[in-house]
Amino acid sequence: MVLACQNLSKAYGASEILNNINFHIEAREKIAIVGINGAGKSTLLKIIMQEEEADEGKVVTGKDIRLGYLAQHQDSYFDKTIYEELLSVKQDVILLQEQMRQLERDMKHLEGDALESAFNRYTRMTQTFEQQEGYAFESQITGVLKGLGFSESDFNRPVIELSGGEKTRVSLGRLLLSRPDVILLDEPTNHLDLNSTAWLEGYLSNYDGAVIIVSHDRYFLDKIVTKVIEIENTKSTIYHGNYSYYAAKREEIRLSKYRAYMNQQAEIKHQEEVITKLKQFNREKSIRRAESREKMLNKIERLEKPQAVHDEIRLALTPDVESGNDVLFIEGLTKSYGGHTLFKDIEMDIKRGERVALIGNNGTGKTTILKIINRLIEKDSGKILFGAQVHIGYYDQEHQVLHPDKSIFDELHDTYPNMTNTKIRNVLAAFLFTGEDVFKEIKDLSGGERGRVSLAKLMLSNANFLILDEPTNHLDITSKEILEQALKNYTGTILYVSHDRYFINQTATRILDLSPNGMVSYIGNYDYYIEQKLVSTARQEEKTVIAKEESGNKKDWKKSKEEQAKERKRLNDIKKTELSIEELEQLISSLEKEISLPENATNAARLTELSKKQAKATEELEQLYETWETLSE
Repeated sequence: MVLACQNLSKAYGASEILNNINFHIEAREKIAIVGINGAGKSTLLKIIMQEEEADEGKVVTGKDIRLGYLAQHQDSYFDKTIYEELLSVKQDVILLQEQMRQLERDMKHLEGDALESAFNRYTRMTQTFEQQEGYAFESQITGVLKGLGFSESDFNRPVIELSGGEKTRVSLGRLLLSRPDVILLDEPTNHLDLNSTAWLEGYLSNYDGAVIIVSHDRYFLDKIVTKVIEIENTKSTIYHGNYSYYAAKREEIRLSKYRAYMNQQAEIKHQEEVITKLKQFNREKSIRRAESREKMLNKIERLEKPQAVHDEIRLALTPDVESGNDVLFIEGLTKSYGGHTLFKDIEMDIKRGERVALIGNNGTGKTTILKIINRLIEKDSGKILFGAQVHIGYYDQEHQVLHPDKSIFDELHDTYPNMTNTKIRNVLAAFLFTGEDVFKEIKDLSGGERGRVSLAKLMLSNANFLILDEPTNHLDITSKEILEQALKNYTGTILYVSHDRYFINQTATRILDLSPNGMVSYIGNYDYYIEQKLVSTARQEEKTVIAKEESGNKKDWKKSKEEQAKERKRLNDIKKTELSIEELEQLISSLEKEISLPENATNAARLTELSKKQAKATEELEQLYETWETLSE
């Protein structure tokens, strides 16, 4: 155990945020803390970091455990470049390196015992330097900066000149290089593009410390975490699995609780009806029976009504007219700003019923393409044609047609006067506006809140071609799930830009990957896109290898090919063996925990069964270790 939260509670005035939160984290464990906006996730991280005090309970850490924390908002740095800021993390290693160089110079002038003593000290310093990865720290800094989306030309930029998002990436780089025993991350992917997020996934998955993540990026969580802690109604619930497992299990549990509640309510109603009837008979025996039933009914432990599972909120997106089969055709689309070409000769052909995700790194021009399609920006050249009966509904956080003096409710009601109040409230609830919030005036809303109102209006527009720019920004996970389901059931056509890979994976039927080299189409969801990218990369690497082989000596070609094939097989076998070792270690750990359970300690048959499994797994693990050592030699 490296960290434990024991009975943590926190309130602000009369508003209770956390109540009796309990969980612990093992070394190398990767966990997610999830919950709706305002559930107390960030507060919990601050309590762990002692930036806020809990009203009750305590946080316990193991001996010499170091914590590292990335908050959502960063303090400014003033006097360093990006590279210098990360280099400052390695000051101990740099100082040790300087001391070693000085000792090397001094030893040239020493003799006898003094030289031997200096040499012994130099040996100890070298060992420490190696343990601290001193020979690799410069390449580590470069690797982290490039992984987080900085090019080498950015390294010497002063941090004071960076945007808020860039400063957050610098802070994340500092944190990763400092290598604490437990990393706490609050929305770490907010300012990362897809490539940087994928890099961070790999880094954290292989990190040899524990990681605690608060994030709305469900795809990111799916790739990293093995345990999910849900904060709901001030309480915590632990799920052992990744995000997808948690989502499925949560709904299963909620549905079970809801059914139990409804069954109990039905039984209570039935008993009350029987009691009423018995009393109406107005005879001694019937009254006694009624009183007996009343006593039994009063002793029943009443189940609390579960929080709404949002089953009642369904966004039905129905186009008013069906478009023709051809919805959008683009040819030769080009756009430049100043002397910089944003994209050139882009082609796109979208058919009715497709759900197309336009993805790519920041700055490739995705949003610009959407704005050109909607005639908000002029194109330099190219052709844009719409099919027959195409009615566009466009969502862009910067381009929202809202009336500042209207309330949220009136904004929707005046636009769709034939819609019932219940329908309007349900749609607004899906976008996080409930209770009295629906009567807030538009002019008093934040930018994110206005975006959600615009999105709610669009969902009711009956358009048959939706064009959406980052539709999931400012939505919590529940709202994202509702929107996903609505878009999957939508019978029209959708083109959207999004960084939310889980959302893309759930909704897209085609991916358009925009890069400086052009646009590539992939028929399928995000998982399929990643799979094909890996295949493409592997093919490219293979072509490179073949080209190098063909340019070499013809006589050595066959031998070289065989050796490379053997080496690839060896590396592949090592990877497979390492995966098997990891799986067995997890199994053995799981069995050890199960054996130590009190209920199993008194169950001889179960204990024997678990012990046999443990012995078999341990034996297999030893064999795998031997195999790995042989392959690694």
